Amino acid sequence: MTTTEGLEDVVVSHSQICDLDGKLGKLSYFGIDIHDLARYSTFEETAYLLWHGVLPTRSQLEDVNAQLRANRALPGPASELMRLLPRTSTPMDVLRTTVSALSSFDPDAGDNSREANLRRSIHLTACMPTIVAGWDRLRSGKEPVAPLADGNHATNFLYMLTGEMPDAYNAHVLDVALILHADHELNASTFAARVTAATLADMYAAITSAIGTLSGPLHGGANEQVMRMLLKIGEVDKASAYIQGALDRHERIMGFGHRVYKTEDPRATHLRQMSSELGERTGDSRWYEMSHIIEEYIKEHKGLNANVDFYSASVYYMMGIPIDLDTPIFACSRISGWTAHVLEQYGNNRLIRPRAEYVGPKNVPYVPVEQRG
Repeated sequence: MTTTEGLEDVVVSHSQICDLDGKLGKLSYFGIDIHDLARYSTFEETAYLLWHGVLPTRSQLEDVNAQLRANRALPGPASELMRLLPRTSTPMDVLRTTVSALSSFDPDAGDNSREANLRRSIHLTACMPTIVAGWDRLRSGKEPVAPLADGNHATNFLYMLTGEMPDAYNAHVLDVALILHADHELNASTFAARVTAATLADMYAAITSAIGTLSGPLHGGANEQVMRMLLKIGEVDKASAYIQGALDRHERIMGFGHRVYKTEDPRATHLRQMSSELGERTGDSRWYEMSHIIEEYIKEHKGLNANVDFYSASVYYMMGIPIDLDTPIFACSRISGWTAHVLEQYGNNRLIRPRAEYVGPKNVPYVPVEQRG
């Protein structure tokens, strides 16, 4: 038996969804390059691609847009549940709890057909931003903002967060960020979703597993830690000294390196550019400039490239998004990929049951309790 800690580079499944070439730094969804999707697609179109394996026709895109808009509102009892939660609850805890509760209000409960699960995919993708934005307002003593009856996914989220229609450029930036985060092969949370789905638990259980896994700091949360580092540095002229000192102290710098990519993360390419542009548009480019100094220093001294989390930190911050919503926004994007993988798992299912190599004691005699010292 061969043991591979962390299942690194162990292939456990066939999948048609996401092609990730770590050596070349290439990422594609159903064969379509992430750079093309980021430049030309929308999140809604990308979600359709992940669910169906092909880009939609115009009428199919209009239909999925309409379905997403129709599913933005939460069931009343789910909204009331959120109001009962302590205001100190983290946004990821609230998201996990509320998504789990949604299973109780599913009109197709017990129906595990692909059609029913596609409806669940749309419903979860549509209403998770409502949960995240609603909780941010509730914990601040404000009433949640009802979702828009029109507008795209990114525009609607920013509107529900602030109660005001967002700047068109900011909505575009968030739309691209959602595309870039939509799927990434068998990362920890996607694998957790597939393990749960493989038991034939329902989609809500699988997605709840994924959210719980994403909440761990070694998976989600790196961009939050990046932004807290930038805020601690504060000024551009302090960035070099700070990062040199952090490395001398053997501190871990979040947002660099990747288990799979051996070159630049292709998603970081777009986020770096958007961070630079947002700095110019806001008239405060220090967050981008600090990030760039740190990136160059880490690349020169550690040989590590920035990953998707590094520049997304400053992108979200310059858009006025609270830092602890970074990981929930990740989830609001990745739900499209999670559900696509659950659909694929159900379509050709086999229970996922790996083995562990036992390294504990053997042939230990049982000692009666009276004789135990």
